[in-house]
Amino acid sequence: MTTTLTIRIDEKTKERLDNLAKATARTKSYIVDSAIKEFLETNEWQIKSIKESVERADREDAKFIDHEKVSKWITSWGTEDEPEPPKCD
Repeated sequence: MTTTLTIRIDEKTKERLDNLAKATARTKSYIVDSAIKEFLETNEWQIKSIKESVERADREDAKFIDHEKVSKWITSWGTEDEPEPPKCD
């Protein structure tokens, strides 16, 4: 089932939408619906991943590697002095 949604967009965005609809032989509704779905999937995934990561980090058995050690290691990549990856403290 579908529903109607009214949005306000600037003239340039509307023009770009019109051009894309013509170029792809799709309706503007189809393009906007697809864009919204993709936006939601990406952002829902990101928020879920962040929440899960925070939960893991908050556990008593969580392990971390010092940021400075990781930065130094990454900076050394591809050099003769590249050390082993840092370990958790």
